[in-house]
Amino acid sequence: MPVRRKYLIAALIALIWGGAMLTAFWWFEARYLRTFDGERAEIFSGDNLALTSALSEPGPVRLVHFWDPACPCNAGNQQHLAELLKRFGNRGVSFYALQKPGTRGQLPSQLSGLQALEALPGATSLPASPAVGIWDSSGRLVYIGPYSEGAVCNSSNSFIEPILEAVVAGRQVNATHSLAVGCFCDWAERTPAEG
Repeated sequence: MPVRRKYLIAALIALIWGGAMLTAFWWFEARYLRTFDGERAEIFSGDNLALTSALSEPGPVRLVHFWDPACPCNAGNQQHLAELLKRFGNRGVSFYALQKPGTRGQLPSQLSGLQALEALPGATSLPASPAVGIWDSSGRLVYIGPYSEGAVCNSSNSFIEPILEAVVAGRQVNATHSLAVGCFCDWAERTPAEG
């Protein structure tokens, strides 16, 4: 076979391979990657939020993780939540998860220690997720809001560790109203006037 023909066949194979890689990349991007609109501000208020009657009795400190399976912002806090489970699970903190109503999905296996809740009174008034609620041992809401401020959540920029440390130590905390800027997805359906 002439050398020129070998180069032509090699170039054709490289072109086909390159086209296949571009097609695979496009398919992966379209299927798994979502656009990130950037950070946004949300106001969290715990005025209407409460535990169910079964959970509101005096007992352990309770942490509720509010999450939406379709929200890309969840990926940023799942490792952090797993670290919280490990750090505070044996220190008198019970962990729960409330999934956005009407959604389907499953938490990763590293978060299997979270007990699933069907609903919480007032949870429909939450503006966004991911979010966290913390109740002290008397059943009083002490914190509602994001895990941290910004697009990425970890223990170095988290609001949760200091609050849990204080509540576990028996100190008073009252952080039931907050304004935060971060990666959020709508929890409640917004009306056109809300934007």
